[in-house]
Amino acid sequence: MSLQTGLSGDLTDLVKRKEAFGENLIPPKKPKTFLELIWEALQDVTLIILEVAALISLGLSFYQPPGGDTGDSCGTAAGGAEDEGEAESGWIEGAAILLSVACVVLVTAFNDWSKEKQFRGLQSRIEQEQKFQVVRGAQVIQLPVADIVVGDIAQIKYGDLLPADGVLIQGNDLKIDESSLTGESDHVKKSADRDPMLLSGTHVMEGSGRMLVTAVGVNSQTGIIFTLLGAGETGEEEKKEKKGKTLEDGCPITDCSNPSDQPISTIATGAAGANIPGSAYLVNGKIQDGNVENNQNKEKKKQDGAAAMEMQPLKSAEGGEAEEKKKTNVSKKEKSVLQGKLTKLAVQIGKAGLVMSAITVIILVLYFAVDNFVLQKRPWLPECTPIYVQYFVKFFIIGVTVLVVAVPEGLPLAVTISLAYSVKKMMKDNNLVRHLDACETMGNATAICSDKTGTLTTNRMTAVACFIGDVFYKEIPDPGVLSTKSLEILVNAIALNSAYTTKILPAAKEGGLPMQVGNKTECGLLGLVLDLKRDYQPIRDQIPEEKLYKVYTFNSVRKSMSTVIKLPDGNFRMYSKGASEIVLKKCTKILSADGEPRAFRPRDKDEMVKKVIEPMACDGLRTICVAYRDFPGDPEPLWDNENDILNELTAVCVVGIEDPVRPEVPAAIVRCQRAGITVRMVTGDNLNTARAIAMKCGIIHPGEDFLAIDGKEFNRRIRNEKGEVEQERMDKVWPKLRVLARSSPTDKHTLVKGIIDSTLTDQRQVVAVTGDGTNDGPALKKADVGFAMGIAGTDVAKEASDIILTDDNFSSIVKAVMWGRNVYDSISKFLQFQLTVNVVAVIVAFTGACITQDSPLKAVQMLWVNLIMDTFASLALATEPPTEALLMRKPYGRNKPLISSTMTKNILGHGIYQLVIIFSLLFVGEQIFDIDSGRNAPLHSPPSEHYTIIFNTFVLMQLFNEINARKIHGERNVFDGIFRNPIFCSIVFGTFAIQIVIVQCGGKPFSCTPLDLEKWGWCTFLGMGELVWGQVIATIPNSKLRFLRGAGQLTKKNEMPGDEDMNEDNEEIDHAERELRRGQVLWFRGLSRIQTQIRVVNAFRSSLYEGLEKSDSRSSIHNFMTHPEFRLEDSTPHLPLIDDTDLEEDPAMRKTPQTLSRASSQPQSPNKNNNAIDSGINLTIDTISKSAASSSPSSPLHSLETSL
Repeated sequence: MSLQTGLSGDLTDLVKRKEAFGENLIPPKKPKTFLELIWEALQDVTLIILEVAALISLGLSFYQPPGGDTGDSCGTAAGGAEDEGEAESGWIEGAAILLSVACVVLVTAFNDWSKEKQFRGLQSRIEQEQKFQVVRGAQVIQLPVADIVVGDIAQIKYGDLLPADGVLIQGNDLKIDESSLTGESDHVKKSADRDPMLLSGTHVMEGSGRMLVTAVGVNSQTGIIFTLLGAGETGEEEKKEKKGKTLEDGCPITDCSNPSDQPISTIATGAAGANIPGSAYLVNGKIQDGNVENNQNKEKKKQDGAAAMEMQPLKSAEGGEAEEKKKTNVSKKEKSVLQGKLTKLAVQIGKAGLVMSAITVIILVLYFAVDNFVLQKRPWLPECTPIYVQYFVKFFIIGVTVLVVAVPEGLPLAVTISLAYSVKKMMKDNNLVRHLDACETMGNATAICSDKTGTLTTNRMTAVACFIGDVFYKEIPDPGVLSTKSLEILVNAIALNSAYTTKILPAAKEGGLPMQVGNKTECGLLGLVLDLKRDYQPIRDQIPEEKLYKVYTFNSVRKSMSTVIKLPDGNFRMYSKGASEIVLKKCTKILSADGEPRAFRPRDKDEMVKKVIEPMACDGLRTICVAYRDFPGDPEPLWDNENDILNELTAVCVVGIEDPVRPEVPAAIVRCQRAGITVRMVTGDNLNTARAIAMKCGIIHPGEDFLAIDGKEFNRRIRNEKGEVEQERMDKVWPKLRVLARSSPTDKHTLVKGIIDSTLTDQRQVVAVTGDGTNDGPALKKADVGFAMGIAGTDVAKEASDIILTDDNFSSIVKAVMWGRNVYDSISKFLQFQLTVNVVAVIVAFTGACITQDSPLKAVQMLWVNLIMDTFASLALATEPPTEALLMRKPYGRNKPLISSTMTKNILGHGIYQLVIIFSLLFVGEQIFDIDSGRNAPLHSPPSEHYTIIFNTFVLMQLFNEINARKIHGERNVFDGIFRNPIFCSIVFGTFAIQIVIVQCGGKPFSCTPLDLEKWGWCTFLGMGELVWGQVIATIPNSKLRFLRGAGQLTKKNEMPGDEDMNEDNEEIDHAERELRRGQVLWFRGLSRIQTQIRVVNAFRSSLYEGLEKSDSRSSIHNFMTHPEFRLEDSTPHLPLIDDTDLEEDPAMRKTPQTLSRASSQPQSPNKNNNAIDSGINLTIDTISKSAASSSPSSPLHSLETSL
């Protein structure tokens, strides 16, 4: 091998290296065996209670009381043992209960097992996706991380997560974030001669270079730590955490965040906030996945306050406390919306069930005792004790049955099935879900902060315009027109001052576009070189990467990249390129038409901005400026003194690069807006480019009242004098903000945090964010759902994200929203079905037991009903495919109760129907069907036809109600799209078939006796009544049932007291407003205008709002667009902001802006922005004319007048 060409790539050589130094993967933890999963399923408390009861029942049934005939002396207690055969079959009930418990356990264990298998498949898919650039046989190739061997030369660049340990052999301005190993958040500078060691699991934050791989897999730094972690006793603690976490994380596997990792990592590395497991992504997603949860908490803590950061090292230094910190950390991870609501609901139902079952047992025992020992005055005989105990056990079993039916243990199952199903399907829609609950959170999203490049646009950059040699070319000029000198400098500047990994390759297929590899903006510039009939490769061959003297790589602070080369005469030349406004500020000269530098004065810069950059930006082009500077070789400049070096440049040209909007994006954004989701664009591009692209995408519309500002203005508006972000100021900005341009990653994080923490709306905003760069990490972690780009995204971004978009396309996000809402709806469908069964079964068992001393539904039958409604129903209802209708409604939000008033109406309505039918059958059934009554049957009596009919009707009603449960928003057609879901159909028919078998052949274990055809007909008829009754319920409007409103609100958290009254007021104003005739509207408008004017004057007097416009943000807005709406729209939306500053002080006026906007949003004018045409002009002129009187010519108002 050589350091230039790398390994030869010979197979035998690679195999030898793998044998000698190991493979680059860390062996995954062994999955739990099926038996372990069974053991875990057996830990369920209700099942344990049932098992105990069944065993006692079994034991007692084999016990023969001593002495011959105890029948008379034990009274009614002995009534059951009339005939020998019956007494002998007493064991059947206990055995049947044990059998059904075994069924439930096997089903649960199998579900866990398949879930785990699915999840591992997902993880291996994530692993295969991760590739790394390696030099083999002088070719740069992309290899899966697992194929990297010791001795490989790996090319590392900004944003990579290092997959192995190695030594740096060549680097440009390389900075590494080693916090995952050391806990120190400062970036570490690396160079070949000083500190060249690179460790796996660390992130490249800046620069690029090449490293020689020295250790892989278990021998690398990450591997050693994992081996240490694996050595800790994780088994016991994990089991304890397991039960609590299965529902939270949506998947048992995610518990791989070993409870003991914190202390061990502290020992292993002496690190303070060590969160190594996060780095396992490269080879072992399984362990990493659970850990991201913990890392997220750490990240949040890091960002939310420096104090927390200072305390962290102290805490974990003591080792013991680290454990505790870990535990609090886990609980602090905010549960997903749905999980929070479900946990709360399950607890409430569980408590209710416990109370009911306790009361049932107490009543039965008391009734028996009073009846036998008080009313009939029987003495308690020792030989009767077993028989009495047998009765008590029967009562106890009835009580437990009530509890079993009441507790919806199918809930976690339904959630998991629904999420797992959705995740699998979302893979087809290009969403790779890394955290299960992100899928469901996405359904509640109210805001999406999207990147521009690559997400909304195609990320295929082409240079389409340029300014060079004092001429602005609207298309790429012929090279003959340009001076040779300018052309030479331009071609060299682009070829050398861009990553050597960026290339343009010939098209893969005939007639296709050339392939762009590497940074797309640089590809656009290299394309410009090729369009000018030049080639960049010979220049790069002449000066290979090692010979570059110094490289200042691009980062979010510099927003430019510069490369220094040593010229043959010993002097230096630096080429620079970057965002045009930023580079031009540093230019003092510019190349003229003949290629000679001439002075470039501030006046020329303004001219340039007005005549070149803004027109380009308004066409949605990205503007890049290329410049250079010569330095003397002696004395050599101080290269580390960046401010002096990156200054006094000579501008060569300004290039306009086009990145067309993806054709499917505008439609996707319309769908988002219809679904009640606000889309905001957050980009590093300049404001005019961003605004033009936002127009094309449909994020903003002419005449709307929106804010499009750059990072500088954004910070000015949200920070106070001390430079701290104030939530109050943020709340004035974010609701109208649609475009944030020239933003830094910190701005993105601030915006996301500001929207999430805002209390302006009664629902907390749920924010999704897309990101691809390393510096997007904090924002992706802070957001409720972070989307990373699968193609353009860096490893750091992918690791901070919850979902990876494998096609980098915005429209895939809309699909994620659809799936998320579908999960929520599936769970609601399941809940509606389950709670109906629960309510009915509990009431029937309870009243039946109290009135007839025996539950009409036996324990085994209850367990079968439980199996139908839990396992099968969760499968059937959780696998409904999503429909477009899901995007036609607003998001539910965090505080909306899980059970809506429509669902409550359905649950109560169907519950009433079922109870009426069952009680009719129970008390007058024997007369209707002319059969023997099954009530008050003695112990161990044979199953009666009466109770079989009740059981059969009950199950059939559930089956038909399952079809009703497919719709939860009060739709009429419950069969709509039923055949699109084959799972649902097969489960309904399957359950029906099993029910027939149970009734006809179930016999003693199921307490059933075969029914004839006529009775089956009646049972089915009563069951189908559910469908008809469903239509009746759908007819009753919710408004008639006032009491339902409170019923559904299970999880209203800290609701603001005065909120609803305010809303009602608004509604009244709204209706009143609608009734107003045109004249009144004008009157209102006049009134509002006067109030606005007073407010404007006040605002200027108290100088609350310094400078209505920042002069530089719109220095030449007359250039922007020629339509009158645009002009006004761009210069007036800021007037309402003045209102905002005063609104707080003036409650009396608070209602007027509503009045104004309502009045002006009358249909006469399509323009919403204060009716820019209708009233906006008058507003501006009136304001000025009326208040100019009170302002001297030098006042700000006067200048405002002239500028407007």
